[in-house]
This record gives sequence, structure tokens and C-alpha cells, in this order.
Amino acid sequence: MKKHQQDPLMNGGGSASGVNGNGNGSGNVVSPFRMLAPRPTSIEETCLNKQFLVDLVSKHLYDAGGLTISQLVHRVCLSGSIIEEILNYLRQESRLEVLPRLGQSKELYYSLTDLGRIAGQEAMNKNGYIGPAPVPVSEYEKVVQAQSVHRVIIKQKETQQAFEDIVIRPTLLDQLGPAMNSGRSIVIYGPPGTGKTYITQRLTRLLTDACLIPYAISVNESIIQLYDPLVHKAADQASGTDGKPNLLFNEGHDPRYKLCKRPVVISGGELTLDMLEVKYEPSTKIYRAPLQLKANNGMYIIDDMGRQRVSPVELFNRWIYPMEERKDLLSLANGNSFEVPFDEILIFSTNINPLELGDAAFLRRIGHKIFFDTLDKFAFTEIWKKVCIEKQIEFDQTLLTYIFEEHYQREQRPLLPCHPRDILGIAQDKALYLADPEKLSEELIDWAWKSYFVKLDQEEDQFAGSGKLSGGHYD
Repeated sequence: MKKHQQDPLMNGGGSASGVNGNGNGSGNVVSPFRMLAPRPTSIEETCLNKQFLVDLVSKHLYDAGGLTISQLVHRVCLSGSIIEEILNYLRQESRLEVLPRLGQSKELYYSLTDLGRIAGQEAMNKNGYIGPAPVPVSEYEKVVQAQSVHRVIIKQKETQQAFEDIVIRPTLLDQLGPAMNSGRSIVIYGPPGTGKTYITQRLTRLLTDACLIPYAISVNESIIQLYDPLVHKAADQASGTDGKPNLLFNEGHDPRYKLCKRPVVISGGELTLDMLEVKYEPSTKIYRAPLQLKANNGMYIIDDMGRQRVSPVELFNRWIYPMEERKDLLSLANGNSFEVPFDEILIFSTNINPLELGDAAFLRRIGHKIFFDTLDKFAFTEIWKKVCIEKQIEFDQTLLTYIFEEHYQREQRPLLPCHPRDILGIAQDKALYLADPEKLSEELIDWAWKSYFVKLDQEEDQFAGSGKLSGGHYD
């Protein structure tokens, strides 16, 4: 579906992001990722210092009480030889003891001594993160650049296929596709109910490949947890048949990364500026990545722009540097600042005229402004038919003509994509109550129409002086 440029990190071994890529003809589906992020075979190749890893392993042992080497390999996501070197160091420092084999286990268990538990507690007090070894931010940047979402090329034919089950104007698709290819941010605007959120979220259908997401990144001695199972969905080939990561020493990519579908992050009216900064939890002493960092190599959609508690100007200003430099500047709780890649398709969706949200200088920095308009009768009819099929309602052209003439034309209401599902849903609720959910009538449509739309002029007269309206839906 997409073609990717080659990158020096790939050593000419095929696509950086196709999980079905076969870089060496052996059938190893992860070989391109193995070349992108090779498995470390020594402490030096992790790009982390030895004491840092000693503290991490000590925290795992402190947390679990006792672990085997294979258990530590799975928990820390480093090879057995690296784990053995760290355990040998801990034994030499009198921080580790070997426990007797438990049950039928053939492996030795390792546990911290009193001295080791003191050191483990001190490590926990510095940073509460217990998980796979992190990837240094400098190494993470190289991987992000090599598998950039902006290397994905969207083609017209594939775009049409991805939206063939959705009623959308071809001219609108021909705007969205090039916008996705541009590498620049996008504003999608138009009246409420014109399908902006629905279509925007379905643009993710165009991102069908996979990328490597680190469990955590390190900035000097600080660890930031990046992987989020709510955002990062594992690719099918990312694990073995038992559902566990493939940690064979000579196969696969660096297990400090998880092979995932390209991430998609969606924020709405709940978005605040602090959600775009590194979050530090004092109780657990853990750093967590902000939303845009989790969206790297994927898509970040800010829905209902202008409805947030923070002003649009403040929110727009937060994006100026990342959009221009393709880098984001973040800070830790100790005040230290650092740069991370900003590699994502950034989409703003709003019901408000963009000129009311930001000044001309900012809007010039946005590559594409795409207007979502109301429907014509043909498109509305096609959506109505699709909803009838979904809800197992008998389609009646006469009934639809009645709606056009008696309601839309009389009240001069625009035809919106959200109306068929909403009106048919309300009418079916009443039909189900009357024990005939498959057949609708003019009376049921009239009832649904009155229930769905509020006549604001009548309501204002009725509730004059009360300071509020009550009941119903209004558009």
C-alpha cells in the first residue's frame, strides 16, 4: 500500500516498517527491524552505563524477592550474557546470594543480601521505574528518524479502497491524501455534524504498517516510561505463539522495543498544557511520557479544537517549535531540559473558523486547511441506506422523500452526515417499544424529529427568565 525510502540504518535490507518485509529471503518477518535496532550483545552496546543497569537489576530483585536468569532476561529485556555479567558484579560486591533450586526448576534463583537490599532500596528512592531497560534518547532519535511516518507515501487508489465503505466526496479524499503526504500539520474545519471526527479517526486506516516503540527512554540517569498499551497496539508478528516477546539471542530486534502498529493519539476537550509535558509522579518516582511523545511515528489528533480549558492561542503556541523544527523540547522535574523527535501527523479538528482560533502567522505554518461541508441529497441518501442496513431497517424511498420535503425543506435545515444514524436510532427506539423495530412510518419519523431537534426560539420563550434550556438535542 505504501512505499518507503531507504535509510542508511536499514543497510539496504528492505522497508523500515513493513511487518511482512523479508529482508533476507529467510522468512524472518522482523529482519528489517533487527537491522534497525540490533540486539545488544554487551553492556557497551546498550549505550547505558554499568552502574545504571546494576541499579535496574537490583530493583527487579528487590521487587520480586528472587529471580532466575531467564526471568530477569524477560523482565529487563537484555540478553543472558549481559544479565550474567551484572549478577557476577553483584556477587563480587556481596549484594547477591544464590538460593536453592525450587521444586523441579533446573535454574538457580538469585536474591539480594541485606547489603543488596539496602542498595536496591536506594535505587528505588532515586527512580521508581521497574521494567525493561530503557533506550537512551539519542538512540531513540535514530530509530524514530529511520521509521518516520513521513516516509509513508499515501496513494490515491489505496485511499479510495480504505474509504470505499464510507460515503465521502472524492474531492475531499483527494485533499486528505496529499495532506497526509505533506509532512505538515492539518486543520480540518466545518459545521458540527459534518463528519470531521469520524473521517479524521478513519485516516488511521492509511497507516497499516508497524514501527518499534521503546518501553522507556533514558535521559542521563532519568527513565521516562513511554510504552502505553492504551495507545500502542502490538503488531501480530511482534510476539511468539505463546504471546510472549521473542527473546532468542540471535533472532529479532532489540527487545527493549516492542513492535507495534503505528500509534494514534486522540485528545478532545479534556486536553490541557500539562498533558503535553513529562509527568512526574512523586509517590512512585516515575516519569511518564506526554501525549505527543507517545504519538511519535504515528498520528496525533486534537479534536474539538477551541473547546479545551486552555485558550487556542496558548495551545497553538505550544506547537510552533515542534512543527517547525521537527523536535520537541521537554523538561524533567529537576529542571533539566532535553530534545526529543517530533515525528507525527498532527491534525486539528474544529467546528470554529480557524481565523478565530489563531492569527495568520500561525495558520501559515499549517500546511493544509480542509473544509468539511454539508451533504447533498444523493450523499445523504447513501448514508441513510447504509444505516438502514446496519440497523436492519427496511429502506423506504417514499419515507425519505417525506423527510426531505416535510422537515428539511420546511425548516431549511442542512443535511448532515450524523443525522441518518441519530434520527433512525431514535425512531427505532420507539418502533422497538411498539414491537415493530423493522418498519418505520411517517409518524415515527415525526416523533424522532421532534425528539432530536430543539426549536430554540420556542424554548427561549417558554423558559424566559429561567436562565437555562432543558431537554432535547440541538444541532
